[in-house]
Amino acid sequence: MGSIGIVLPGPAAFDAWRDQARRVLAAEVPPEQVEWRVAGDAAGLFAGTPPPSGAASPVAVPRAFPALAEIAIRHRDPERFALLYRVLWRLTHGTHGLMEDRADPDIARLEAMAKSVRRDAHKMHAFLRFRCIQAEAGPHYLAWFEPDHHILHAEADFFVRRFAGLRWSIITPEASAHWNGAVLSFGPGGNRHDVPREDAVEELWRTYYASIFNPARLKPAAMRAEMPKKYWRNMPETRDIPRLIAEAPARAAEMVARGATPPALRRQRDVHLAPPEGVAPGMDLLAPKDPAEALAALRAEVLADQALPWAAQATQAVFGEGPIGAALLFVGEQPGDEEDLAGRPFVGPAGRLLDRALAEAGIPRAETYVTNAVKHFKYTPTGRRRIHQSPDAGDIAHYRPFLRREIEIVGPRLVVSLGASALRALTGKAVAVGKARGQVLALPDSPPVFPTVHPSYLLRLPDAAAKAAEYQRFLADLRAAAATALG
Repeated sequence: MGSIGIVLPGPAAFDAWRDQARRVLAAEVPPEQVEWRVAGDAAGLFAGTPPPSGAASPVAVPRAFPALAEIAIRHRDPERFALLYRVLWRLTHGTHGLMEDRADPDIARLEAMAKSVRRDAHKMHAFLRFRCIQAEAGPHYLAWFEPDHHILHAEADFFVRRFAGLRWSIITPEASAHWNGAVLSFGPGGNRHDVPREDAVEELWRTYYASIFNPARLKPAAMRAEMPKKYWRNMPETRDIPRLIAEAPARAAEMVARGATPPALRRQRDVHLAPPEGVAPGMDLLAPKDPAEALAALRAEVLADQALPWAAQATQAVFGEGPIGAALLFVGEQPGDEEDLAGRPFVGPAGRLLDRALAEAGIPRAETYVTNAVKHFKYTPTGRRRIHQSPDAGDIAHYRPFLRREIEIVGPRLVVSLGASALRALTGKAVAVGKARGQVLALPDSPPVFPTVHPSYLLRLPDAAAKAAEYQRFLADLRAAAATALG
């Protein structure tokens, strides 16, 4: 058999590579008889015969291979397609345990390629800088980046999630990504002159960077290793680095002469000494003694918090509501569209369903406290609609200290978690709601937790019979929670 010539539509087209690899593998074409190239590249020494046609059958391989291959294929090494097919051939022709053999030259090479790709992606996340221009539709943010590998298509979603409320474009030498607030698209590459060198906020950013630059921790070699100079020309703050390095010895000496800054008293706690008589362990001695004042202070703190990039697009933070000392405290996921506009928790469709269920279970809502694990509405704008976007682990971890203090001030006998995000916020780890549902979980430094589903789960069920059955199960959970808290 002559050589098989396979042309892929893009430099990191994993799905296309996988389909073609399955076809030539099914035809028992060995790796040395397959020539891979990307559309638009030179044809090479052999034009090759076309690959086999027809549907590509799935191939049984260890899960580690496709996960590694999908990253390694973004590497710029021209032999990456052939290397991946050679490993696939070996996996399906008797080389058992290949993926666990880190000393194997092919596996070691793939691992090194994937590591380089991940590092390139990390650099893109850290060192890409947007510049604002005024377009007909309003502000548009442009960024220039020169990746080492073919990562733009894979990493564009990161910037969609991070800057969902902005319109932006990322230009690289080989391709460009564009987000209009609703749709992500890709186009041809450009050059650095397509992006302005600076905008109105550059001076502000440079001032901020200089203010957080710590001369006492200066390590120029480590700085250059983590932030190679190839990225410096895209980052406004790097213009000040030589000056900041030169000034560092004098600034460090001033810091030593000035002495240590006393820690802020607001959150200071003495964890080494026994608390004074009559003071519970862990109590913040400087917190307001009146629970109502403490809750009002916490609410003001939450309303002012916009540390997460997406929180600024919400209308407002949504704090909990209900009486201090409520026996039952309900924790949901995050505010929805109606809650965001009203500034109150559980007033949308899921809240109305919860109200109905509480009434049927004999639990007055006015005697409960309701809140959410995440305090801002996280969404993806789509035209005039705002599509709910589930919070990730980082979002939940950010708001967890607020939630813990809220629960501590209210002082319920039992906390009911509504859904997986709430359960994660309360336990600090991912717990399957289906396995924990209806149990009473004892947690350190917290009231017990009773997990159940979120009311929105019931609203999403398409089958009427299933919805009715699950609603009755939800009622049973609420009655059991009330009996636990009030019994």
